[in-house]
Amino acid sequence: MATSGVEALKGTWEYVDGENFDDYMKELGVGMATRLAAKGIKPRLIISDNGGKWNLRAESTLKTTSYDFTPGVEFDETTPDGREVKSTINFEGDKWVHTSVDKNGKRSVVQRYIDDKGQQMIDMECGSVKARRWYKRSS
Repeated sequence: MATSGVEALKGTWEYVDGENFDDYMKELGVGMATRLAAKGIKPRLIISDNGGKWNLRAESTLKTTSYDFTPGVEFDETTPDGREVKSTINFEGDKWVHTSVDKNGKRSVVQRYIDDKGQQMIDMECGSVKARRWYKRSS
């Protein structure tokens, strides 16, 4: 298992907690019913790399979503709430920076990195709204 930079994000992660996620989803244009359902979901994340093609899989009791990407290459993504977006993921230093733009031009930036406690931090920003979620490595 790699121990530094974006390589350290590989593996299985369990949800710990979050801040301001509902406001972030509201800013994205996610409807109330979907936001209410999302509040109770504690997804497990599985991040892997197969020869430069990365995969992120999010598993929960409600649904499982997955996407493959090559760093720096734009791809079409359907978000867990069903929005169709154009996404690009770049590795900048020790951070994974996921930029998405929906059909209305609404831009979202999600950064993943490992903090000094070894947790995966996910900082999300859309418009003036910022949110955070964090995960611990699965044992």
